[in-house]
Amino acid sequence: MKKIAILDSTLRDGSQGEGISYSVQDKINIVKALDELGVAYIEAGNPGSNPKDMEFFEEAKKLDLKNSKLVAFGSTRRKDASCAEDANLQSLLSAETEYVVIFGKSWDFQVTDILHATLDENLEMIRDTVAYLSKRGRRVIYDAEHFFSGYDANSEYAMKTLQAAVEGGAETLCLCETKGGCMISRCNEVTGEVVKKFGKVCSIGIHTHNDSGLAVANSLVAVEAGATHVQGVLLGFGERTGNANLSTIIADLQLKMGYSCIPEENIKNLTPICKRVSEITNIALAPGMPYVGANAFAHKAGMHIDAVIKNPAAYEHITPDSVGNERVFLMSEVAGRSLILEKIQKFDRTITKNSPIVAAIVKKVKDMEHAGYQFEGADGSFELLVRKEIGKYRPFFKLHYYKTHDEYPLVEKNLYAFAQLRIDVDGHLQTAAGEGNGPVNALDAALRSALMPFYPEVKQIRLTDYKVRVLDGKGATAACVRVLIESSDGIDTWTTIGVSCDVVEASWMALVDSFEYKLIKDVERKFMKFL
Repeated sequence: MKKIAILDSTLRDGSQGEGISYSVQDKINIVKALDELGVAYIEAGNPGSNPKDMEFFEEAKKLDLKNSKLVAFGSTRRKDASCAEDANLQSLLSAETEYVVIFGKSWDFQVTDILHATLDENLEMIRDTVAYLSKRGRRVIYDAEHFFSGYDANSEYAMKTLQAAVEGGAETLCLCETKGGCMISRCNEVTGEVVKKFGKVCSIGIHTHNDSGLAVANSLVAVEAGATHVQGVLLGFGERTGNANLSTIIADLQLKMGYSCIPEENIKNLTPICKRVSEITNIALAPGMPYVGANAFAHKAGMHIDAVIKNPAAYEHITPDSVGNERVFLMSEVAGRSLILEKIQKFDRTITKNSPIVAAIVKKVKDMEHAGYQFEGADGSFELLVRKEIGKYRPFFKLHYYKTHDEYPLVEKNLYAFAQLRIDVDGHLQTAAGEGNGPVNALDAALRSALMPFYPEVKQIRLTDYKVRVLDGKGATAACVRVLIESSDGIDTWTTIGVSCDVVEASWMALVDSFEYKLIKDVERKFMKFL
């Protein structure tokens, strides 16, 4: 298999995305994750740009990376300074990375109107900078900024900038499609021209942006044209509309196109590592993301589900586990009996497709979804529904009452809601109160307080997401709402649902399901361990 060198720029280009800010420890953790995945290069920032990056590169010297090379990033020298006088270049050297990425201008417009330099001055800046670093033991990847725009405006000059980098000793010429506006055929054509001219003396790379929605496609066609080095961001985020999504590119190249991007055995870790990076970055992994998203192998239509149960190849282009993901059947009124049956048989293998209970549960689901429930996003509540219908459920507590009230102005910062409740736990009446940041938070606190003496494991439950959806906008503030609560205990993640014209009641329904789902799973785990 032909090798493609992957350079991940999550910590440099990716950090330019809106709302993204990494601590030094965040950056260290992401480097470890990317090294575990096995990308060739990790572009970790510009040591001359800010104190945080300088601190990171000092800490990074202590890392023992198994698969990846850490890369420092910087620009060519300033037009009015020598390399020795350029603080940016001295910072690059102090980072002590074997590889450095240097970017320079390829577009004559950028040279004259942005840098206010002459075209010849720019060529000297590129040549001098690459040579200066090369002579000091650095292996240079040259990023030709705005290359495709520059090539369209003045192809002869754009090629001269690459030639200057080669003369300075660059090992890789990376063509940057900086504005994200290049069409696929043009990207393929221009990359091919560069490969013909320089492909025998150095490797050719591609760096694309997604402003036209073509970052992945342009990266793939550049590889087809001869590029052997691909830059991007693991999850595709970055400035404006983002960078090339490496999770998609790696899977496409390695599973579909016959190239090797990361060690073969590591491709199955793609989804878990993407999830880890998204958690460190504090962003939600887009469910619709190819290969690694929660919906990448999700099926909802009844006919589709029935076919996939019989043979997954009917609607799946690869097996989910090949990238560390999993198949999901979304529960809904269109899911059909096949999915209902599969869920039921987890609890009772004797039930068949024609059993009356299957029809009863299908009808129950359709009636509840008509009332506003949506089980495709509430796996926990759906499992509880099935358990109740087939007699595999016992309540862990029974509610007598709850009360909530808010106060304004605040009695104490972030504590402006109060809740009281009484529940019956195995014949024991428990009364508890809670206060919090809103009535749902207060109810959560009160319920935990009441259950802790009997089920201390509820302390492990963490509510990770809370969503409210108005079901009928015509009702204004009297409209029914659907509440989804996502919970985790550090091992599993589950989602529960409640529907009511009272948002607190809908939240209570979802909250109760969340706690009961956790307690049922713990009982079953203990039972299986005992067996």
